[in-house]
Amino acid sequence: MAKYLLLKHYRSSSVPGDRPFAPMSEWTPEEVDAHVKYMYDLQDELRETGEFVDAQALSPDGTFVRFDGPGRPPVTDGPFPETKDLIAGWMVIDVDDYERALELAGRLSAAPGRHGEPVHEWLELRPFLSSPPTITE
Repeated sequence: MAKYLLLKHYRSSSVPGDRPFAPMSEWTPEEVDAHVKYMYDLQDELRETGEFVDAQALSPDGTFVRFDGPGRPPVTDGPFPETKDLIAGWMVIDVDDYERALELAGRLSAAPGRHGEPVHEWLELRPFLSSPPTITE
């Protein structure tokens, strides 16, 4: 088994003519409910197969923090990412192989959005490191 992180981004899809999908604040309550139900149903399915590890949605609000030297306050102003660079949430899965991870990423991207249409959301599929890299000198 291998663990993968599926990062959900605020980006448009690659479907011609698409633009960034409308934020949930512009969806009807029924559209939000359908989207959340899809996510929970997928998570329940993956719990049954032993492939689900964790999933969380993230607020679009956040603060960038950087260490700026001993005794100095952290820097919290900027950088300011574009919306497409913001992470909307994540899911961690533990699957047999990369092909299964791709399959599940595709299913997650198909969650319904406005008007019940799939959001075609971009997902970043990142494998967990199985061991730290070896450093040779």
